[in-house]
Amino acid sequence: MSASTKRIALVTGANRGIGLETVEQLAQQGVTVVLAARDESKAVQAAGSLRAKGLDVVALKLDVTSSADIQAAARFLEERYGRLDILVNNAGIFAEAQFGGNNSATVTQAELRRTFDTNFFAVIELTQALLPLLRRSPAGRIVNLSSILGSLTLHADPASPIAAAKNLAYNASKTALNAFTVHLAAALKDTPIRVNSAHPGWVKTALGGQAAPMEIEDGAKTPVALALAPEVPNGAFVHLGQPLPW
Repeated sequence: MSASTKRIALVTGANRGIGLETVEQLAQQGVTVVLAARDESKAVQAAGSLRAKGLDVVALKLDVTSSADIQAAARFLEERYGRLDILVNNAGIFAEAQFGGNNSATVTQAELRRTFDTNFFAVIELTQALLPLLRRSPAGRIVNLSSILGSLTLHADPASPIAAAKNLAYNASKTALNAFTVHLAAALKDTPIRVNSAHPGWVKTALGGQAAPMEIEDGAKTPVALALAPEVPNGAFVHLGQPLPW
């Protein structure tokens, strides 16, 4: 496949964890991947480690909460590739003091605003900035890294496996992100672009911890499948090919 016909992907928050693994798996399938991270030196180091494996990976400094960085990223993609085929909105944070329990009565405004700035508002701003480039793709894909913890259906069921994990800032940010997925998918339904939310699973990462049952390699499978499969749903919430309840 020539450089002009290779798919171009951008993955945010990609210097470690699921983001880095997503970059590697996409590149292994012949995709040119722009590895974006808030810390430029970490992006360069991570991209270099993958290029040493013979993969087509380019580093990009991108703090998703910076409008200047977002506009610079759009210019970089426009000038270097002229389009974007895959956007994986992977960057996300957990800002609350501890995981688990129910902090709805005590979560701070600072925790809420910091979480939503990265996990929700930044995703919308970046996606909107890159939509003109995605519209030039014959089969654009937008994958939003969500979480089963954003499922209102499961949180409302006291018997569900996530019932006890009511961290309001993080969970609500993922619920809101799922709403963006549904709304944007409807807005783009008459285009070749498909928009979906991916739940990677409980994965051994800095956020998931070593007690998590899934390896990082498996955590990247859902976003990679939604990015690469010839036929994918539009406006769905998916884990390893199976739909999740909103």
